[in-house]
Amino acid sequence: MQPNKKIIFSTLLFSSLTILASPKIESVPGEYVVRLKQNIMSTKSIHALSENLNSYIKSTIPSQNIVVIKRPVFETQESVLKTLAQNDLVDIIEPNFIYHANRVSNDPMIDQLWGLKNIGQKDSGGTVGVKGTDINIEKAWDIQTGSKKMIVAVIDTGVDNNHPDLKDNMWTNVAELNGKAGVDDDGNGVVDDIYGFNAITGKGDALDDQGHGSHCSGTIGAKGNDGKGIVGVNWDVSIMAVKFLDKNGSGSLDNAIKAIDYATKMGAKVMSNSWGGGGFSQTLMDAIKRSETAGAIFIAAAGNDSSNNDATPSYPASYAIDNIVSVAAIDNTGKIAGFSNYGKNSVHIGAPGVNIYSSTGGKYDSWSGTSMATPHVSGVAALLWSNEPNLTAKEIKQRLLTTARPISGLRGKTRTGALVDAYAALTNTTPVPDLNDPANWQTVPANYASASPYLKSTNETYDIQMAAGTKEFSLYFEKFDTEGNYDTVQILDSKGNIVQTLSGQNDDSFSMPITGSSAKIIFKSDASVEKTGWKITKAAVR
Repeated sequence: MQPNKKIIFSTLLFSSLTILASPKIESVPGEYVVRLKQNIMSTKSIHALSENLNSYIKSTIPSQNIVVIKRPVFETQESVLKTLAQNDLVDIIEPNFIYHANRVSNDPMIDQLWGLKNIGQKDSGGTVGVKGTDINIEKAWDIQTGSKKMIVAVIDTGVDNNHPDLKDNMWTNVAELNGKAGVDDDGNGVVDDIYGFNAITGKGDALDDQGHGSHCSGTIGAKGNDGKGIVGVNWDVSIMAVKFLDKNGSGSLDNAIKAIDYATKMGAKVMSNSWGGGGFSQTLMDAIKRSETAGAIFIAAAGNDSSNNDATPSYPASYAIDNIVSVAAIDNTGKIAGFSNYGKNSVHIGAPGVNIYSSTGGKYDSWSGTSMATPHVSGVAALLWSNEPNLTAKEIKQRLLTTARPISGLRGKTRTGALVDAYAALTNTTPVPDLNDPANWQTVPANYASASPYLKSTNETYDIQMAAGTKEFSLYFEKFDTEGNYDTVQILDSKGNIVQTLSGQNDDSFSMPITGSSAKIIFKSDASVEKTGWKITKAAVR
């Protein structure tokens, strides 16, 4: 996902602070996805169903007993959902949610792919990277560079199958390629789906008209070792273009279902999903479950709301389905991206997602988002499966998570607290602990806390002192619960430099490392909501 869409990443300015608003849940006005009870569609005509539902039937997904209905837009969504849920024919009714691809355009063009090989170079935004903060791909390529037998469905805005770095790694439907134009040669219900499927039109032309899907595809599998352009995680792979997002980067629930079902039916092993939005959808969840039953892994962007998915789910990444891997984004220094969603329980792993250079629109560009992080993980999943084709999707997921490399920037932010590691995944080895993570340092007792609950309009300063000779330390917050973005804990080092500003929910977390043996904490709250506050119980030192 990329954070330039309003539904995904919106800001309000108030009292000189940037406030992150809750993302608006969008749906197609007046449209609803209805799953009917078993066999209803086989016994009733569309006309009869329309009368029974008192709705115009826009389209159908017969294999799943699903109809898409239209109702007058003046009706409230709440009343339609309540009324039709009581209809004897209806099993499930949901708004036809809209999903978005999300990105932040940055300065175009960088010379190197820091996500694959971080040697401390600057990214396109001018930030100097930390050497080794990448997915550790070069050593992995000594073992495996990918296989054309591995099908990766990029469920997105389509793919530019003419791009010089993508055309040789496109999945090809041989029956359609060698068949007759205008004929459904393989009988799958789609005409001329040579490179994939367009769920918007129902046809086989899945050419990218936005750029997002091509950008994701380049990270997964830009052709390698060909002396031109860039290289993907896989030098060789079969990229299946599955388009359900339009030229504006938006798509609907019914088309998302069709897209996933097509990828499932046509044998995609890895599904890369750099999109999100909408509320909980049982029908979308069921489509993902069908992919799970078919043995595929579903890699999904955690979202770009800077929010905690444990508290506020982001779909589809937050569905509790065993084949889903939810991905957060990091920058080239190893910090979680400011836009990235997180979740100690519901987000699994991190990957490079800031100023990522890849293929798009026949050229190349540098974009940011959890959209850019997701294909790094999808690519590693494909590379691993190419190397060990007998693994199951469940085993692929387990390998990705257990071999991920711990980094301090993800500690407490994802289930693993770690960055995907291609070499470790292929060799099935557990990476060494991150010695820059305060969790791996020696700890000493410390006792500092706010009132609980704290008072309105608090403005307090706490002097923190470690033992003489301490070169660096980090404070451990056993409890941290303040009103997000309004009530803040600011940490300053002995020279008065701001080390970190914390707000929201940060239980069980270490602060950023503080140079020297002393610091100050400034705690401020506004005049509205009071939470339970914060408590420091120890400090990590070195």
